Amino acid sequence: MSWADPQALWLLALLPLAVAALWWNAARRKRATEIFGRSATVESLIVGRARWWRTARAALMLAGIALGIIAFAGPQYGSRTRVLRKRGIDVVIALDFSKSMLAKDVHPSRIKRAKAELERLLSDLDGDRVGLVAFAGDAMAFPMTVDYSAVRLFLRDLGPMDMPVGGTAIGKALIASMRLIESSNERRGEETAPETRSRVVILLTDGEDHEGDPIAAAQELSAAEIKVYAVGIGSGSGEPIPSYTADGTLTGHMKDSDGRLVMTSLSAENEETLKKIASITGGEYVRAEEGTVGITQIRRELARLQASEQKARRVTVHENRFALVLLPAFLLIVLEAILPEAWVVRRRRREV
Repeated sequence: MSWADPQALWLLALLPLAVAALWWNAARRKRATEIFGRSATVESLIVGRARWWRTARAALMLAGIALGIIAFAGPQYGSRTRVLRKRGIDVVIALDFSKSMLAKDVHPSRIKRAKAELERLLSDLDGDRVGLVAFAGDAMAFPMTVDYSAVRLFLRDLGPMDMPVGGTAIGKALIASMRLIESSNERRGEETAPETRSRVVILLTDGEDHEGDPIAAAQELSAAEIKVYAVGIGSGSGEPIPSYTADGTLTGHMKDSDGRLVMTSLSAENEETLKKIASITGGEYVRAEEGTVGITQIRRELARLQASEQKARRVTVHENRFALVLLPAFLLIVLEAILPEAWVVRRRRREV
């Protein structure tokens, strides 16, 4: 047995005051009766025992009030487990679309492998809202949605050659991801507090940041309690960047103004930056293994967050039993109201 509002039981302490009030009313009635004569004489005019009727009515009223107070306190007996509607998590995929992602040190290329792995990731999601931030020197966002087919279509159609600004701006991508999550919550009329649902940014990049301050951006995401899972893509030894025409024809490899090949690599310095971003936000850093981009480990982390969200929505509900007490309280008070104060009958006159 438990109570929804146990403090209300203190109202039972007022019952002695009610008893005192009833006793005072009975004494006042007796004094008023004595004004007309001896109380025994007056009471003899009433057939039946009025005092016992009044006592019964007082007892009914007190019992009804006591049960009403108990019902107000909310007695609870028994419980059941209730699973609330699944709310999922918010996931923003921040994918590097810079030209360095065309490198082929990950087969068939960094960008194509990343897209293929993200397709597998989307197949694991269920009820989670997903947004996409494509970035190079600037960032462009695809709104949060649970329509994963739309996200897949956006991924398939976009490539590094479609980005209007070259380079790599990880800091801008992180800020764009944070704003995408927060604006989505505002449109849905939800609080932006992190306890509403878990919020995650999956950052896939080769780590070559040419502008901005990604560490400062990570601190902003940490303040908003958004975790960043960073995936470093590429080899540490260096890889030339393929060059394509507008129609997708391979023309060779990119060269600098001196005619030398432009090499791209996931350097130790780049990795250190990605590790700091993940550490600051409470996420993790994953180094892409040969032939993959590290999404498998990220999928496991998301599954853990999803399980945590579902567990958090499992609540124990205590069965309220106030109605079982409130009904008798109501009936007792009604019965008290309809009972007479005395059973009065007309005496039959004796025939002479």
